[in-house]
Amino acid sequence: MNPLRGARVGIVGTGVMAESMLAGLLREGLVEPGDVCCSHPRAERRHVLEELHGVRTTDSNAQAVAGADVVLLAIKPQVLTEVFPELRPALTPSQLVVSVIAGASTPALAAGLGHPAIVRAMPNTPAQIGQGVTVWYATSAVTAEGKARARGMLSALGREFEVHQERQVAMATAVSGTGPSYIFLFIEALVDAAVHLGFPRHLARELVLDTMQGSAVFALQSGLHIAELRDMVTSPGGTTAAAMYELERGRLRTVVSDAVWAAFERTLQLESQLEGRDDGGAPSPPRRGS
Repeated sequence: MNPLRGARVGIVGTGVMAESMLAGLLREGLVEPGDVCCSHPRAERRHVLEELHGVRTTDSNAQAVAGADVVLLAIKPQVLTEVFPELRPALTPSQLVVSVIAGASTPALAAGLGHPAIVRAMPNTPAQIGQGVTVWYATSAVTAEGKARARGMLSALGREFEVHQERQVAMATAVSGTGPSYIFLFIEALVDAAVHLGFPRHLARELVLDTMQGSAVFALQSGLHIAELRDMVTSPGGTTAAAMYELERGRLRTVVSDAVWAAFERTLQLESQLEGRDDGGAPSPPRRGS
């Protein structure tokens, strides 16, 4: 069953993430190119979208959503207040709005758009190759059909998880949304360490990437607790034990925890700004090691 069969999709702000979603929808045959209209301010960008995907494009956000069944909002949070006046009169009650705007809460979106049926989603970078993970929340005004359409759209990016507390989308922003950057930084550090040992950089890169990929797949398929997996390769007095001692001595766990909290707090700050509050998203959760 294809919940998006025959649905018209309007995409407002067709940047990297929105194009990833568009490509996934078309790749899976969930929508037809002729049923998609994308808005973007630059003519050259619109031309690229038309040539690559065969979709319709426009420089008008209002025109992009006109007649759409599903509206995807993928603009930067900083320009959201400028776009609200364009979209508010163009939306109709039957439309589903799916937002992938970081820090844009459903109360802020509902107030700015004058529209209650909203899905707030947080995908991540691997969605560009269909290997992403998305956490999403739907307001009470979203119908069962709307949820099915949202699930179908987000599953084209990889795995999707519906949550029933919106705060968990903000939490996901700090964990899975920002998470690839943590992984990339660790990969970079491990590659540099391998080069320092004497490996050629190209070989170091392949060794590290294959190790990361294999470890993640092994963890998923084994179903074991991550601590059990780590213990499996940590022999008493061995090389791994020596390496683990240095990582723990360097407070790796605390640094990672503080980084996640920082991303979470920044998400709450964005929410409070868009909602017109001045509490900065407080209260802030306590940090380990602070």
